[in-house]
Amino acid sequence: MEEQPSIREKRKDEHVRLALNTNQTQPSDFDALYLVHRSLPELDKEEVDLRTRLGNLTLAFPIYINAMTGGSEKTGAINAALAEAAKETGIAMAVGSQHSGLRNEKVADTYRIVRKKNPNGVIFGNVGADAPLDYALRAIDMLEADALQIHLNVPQEVVMPEGDRHFSGILKKIETIIKKTSIPVIIKETGFGMCRETLEQLKTCGVQFVDVGGGGGTNFVHIENERREKRDYSYLKGWGQSTPISLLEAQPFLKDMTILASGGIRNPLDAVKSMALGASAAGVAGAFLRVLDKCGTEGLVEEMKAWKEHLRMIFLMQGAQSLEHIAKCPIIVTKNVREWCDLRGLDAGILASRSLN
Repeated sequence: MEEQPSIREKRKDEHVRLALNTNQTQPSDFDALYLVHRSLPELDKEEVDLRTRLGNLTLAFPIYINAMTGGSEKTGAINAALAEAAKETGIAMAVGSQHSGLRNEKVADTYRIVRKKNPNGVIFGNVGADAPLDYALRAIDMLEADALQIHLNVPQEVVMPEGDRHFSGILKKIETIIKKTSIPVIIKETGFGMCRETLEQLKTCGVQFVDVGGGGGTNFVHIENERREKRDYSYLKGWGQSTPISLLEAQPFLKDMTILASGGIRNPLDAVKSMALGASAAGVAGAFLRVLDKCGTEGLVEEMKAWKEHLRMIFLMQGAQSLEHIAKCPIIVTKNVREWCDLRGLDAGILASRSLN
């Protein structure tokens, strides 16, 4: 049964409200990772080059505003503000799922506004993994998108009262879209992380770009459960892998795939830890949304400028001139994340003993 446009718009607004009201003080697996301090980095700030690449696409900075919203009047205003901040800072931006705009022309402008506000910026489109090829192509055209995210969100759909319950044939659809598009197609989890088995499946069907989208940030099981009358799925709130664990699971695939990190990245240090684990860029959503909500567009611009400067300073302290260099710096894995590595046969010792020199 086709969902009514008014229901979709209401859900988009509810997602933003619940995301802003979610407690952000939970423990993070990023706190189990430690970069090794270097007293003699032998590097000047001006030498640090933060550019990164997604295939033929170059990002000026290794962070991007990750997919959040669109599909209602309120969320369209959020997209406009995010796009203005992206333009001012030169940071790439993804929109939220475009399915609402593809199904209902009346809300398509809540996505198109991003390109209107940022005509020369790097913008990622976004469709669900169940999207047919024509949806993907129309989503790209809607934004003149430089890349396309295909999001995976099975736990969210399962808990969502009106969610999907059919997940067969997804890999074939992904493979078809990749073959029919000329821009990077990024397969993105939505807060539940990835494992090596998933990455192997994606690699087999030709995927080159993956955003592991780990737990630790916006929790869509919690958000959808709050929308349920009985809130009867609360016990699944901790489902999935964190972003650090997902990046550790991805270590065998770094040579064959471009790995992106998102999910619970609270600050520039979390982003750099992700890059030390091989991520080519880090996506930030909740942290930027909360700043926008409290401080407006100007406040978000200042926050994003600070992230850029802090990233450069942390690279400087590590003696890392580029993304290639930060991925060679030793990083120590401790606590429960180390235990995960041990049980899954992942050698955290290699990461601790590597050397930039």
